[in-house]
Amino acid sequence: MGALDEGHFDVELENATKLSCLELDVEEEPEIAEIEDAVKILLEGLGEDVNREGLKKTPLRVAKAFREGTRGYRQKANDIVQGALFPESGLDNGVGHAGGAGGLVIVRDLDLFSYCESCLLPFQVKCHVGYVPSEQRVVGLSKLSRVADVFAKRLQDPQRLADEVCSALHHSIKATGVAVLLQCQHIHFPSLESMFLESSIQDWVQVQVSSGSGDFENEEADVWRDFLSLLRLRGFPVDKIGIKKSTTEQCCPSVASSTNRISSNMVSTNPAMADAVVSIIRSLGEDPSRKELIGTPTRFVKWLMKFQNSNREVKLNGFFCSMLEPIKSNGEVRCNKQMHSELNLPFWSQCEHHLLPFHGVVHIGYFCAEGVNPIAKSLLQSIVHFYGFKLQVQERLTRQIAETVAPLLDGDIMVVVEASHTCMISRGIEKLRSSTATVAVLGRFATDPGARSLFLQKISSG
Repeated sequence: MGALDEGHFDVELENATKLSCLELDVEEEPEIAEIEDAVKILLEGLGEDVNREGLKKTPLRVAKAFREGTRGYRQKANDIVQGALFPESGLDNGVGHAGGAGGLVIVRDLDLFSYCESCLLPFQVKCHVGYVPSEQRVVGLSKLSRVADVFAKRLQDPQRLADEVCSALHHSIKATGVAVLLQCQHIHFPSLESMFLESSIQDWVQVQVSSGSGDFENEEADVWRDFLSLLRLRGFPVDKIGIKKSTTEQCCPSVASSTNRISSNMVSTNPAMADAVVSIIRSLGEDPSRKELIGTPTRFVKWLMKFQNSNREVKLNGFFCSMLEPIKSNGEVRCNKQMHSELNLPFWSQCEHHLLPFHGVVHIGYFCAEGVNPIAKSLLQSIVHFYGFKLQVQERLTRQIAETVAPLLDGDIMVVVEASHTCMISRGIEKLRSSTATVAVLGRFATDPGARSLFLQKISSG
């Protein structure tokens, strides 16, 4: 039971072959080839060998992800709504609003993602849409989500995204009013230096924006209060709205933080990389000279250079040569070993397969004899940071941390890495809130199930 019979397997194989053919069609798009060439230039600028295993197909994977994540440039909202407007009468008599004549309709909790126009990293969107029908017509509810997705799948700014979705729905469904509220999360990726200098690092920048038309143009209107009340009814944490208010708050950390301002020297030192990003933006269907995009190539290059390969190993070896010594006794040493653990060590890294960030926490468990000083948390955190700030895969990161710490502990170590991958919300997968766990066990942890169970319980309760 649970095994595939031969006939079923043949069908699966045939379907896989058809899928591969479709993928080949995508790969033959001229824009894909242009983005691939640009990504190779970026990898070479990082000091990477584009022909090494793990990076050979990265240019193609990045190109396909960018094209998929910006497919909205090749779609039109009107094409989606046409044929999805249905007659629905209002109240037969009496005073009030209902149905296709003034009854408020809300679709809540739409999960979207969009590429930030300022730094080209994906950001997450929780979208809530409401409208007031008119002319005794209503629109198919799924179309509200699909229209929102058309504009999300472009290089975007949260406020412009809300405005474009609102305007498109207002004109395509002829509503009396449309309201759009977006709750956006943009990853905040720190520098390696700030990781050592700051005690706490902000994971996400959160911004709420809204847009309204028709009945919703006045932010004090009763219909807005009804809209927000229906969101709060299901537990959505909604701030007070401010329609099209001017604000200095920025969703993108690369723009908001004064410490991340880009100097004009940055482009001159990496002209080929900056030109490669310009080529990517143009291949996506955008105008690189649009004022909101002028600084994007420089910001993207600066972010990417955090993971420059040159001298990384030299810095790593130089840092550890004075610190990585076998742990020493503080007096009497007994043969009985005790388990120690350091939990929730934060890390940030960059997926080498898709050039997208992933981040999370590292848990390290180890045995050492009584009377022996445990390893300092600061040293373990430093090891995590050094292996995190490079082009990585989570499995390798887990192994490298374990292999580096193991010699200090006679090989008795267990490492668990829990991470959220940006690539899981893009590339057409869109699995928001998913996470990945990887494990490395050495020495006693490899042969003692009880030890592994005890450490995992510590993680669960910690």
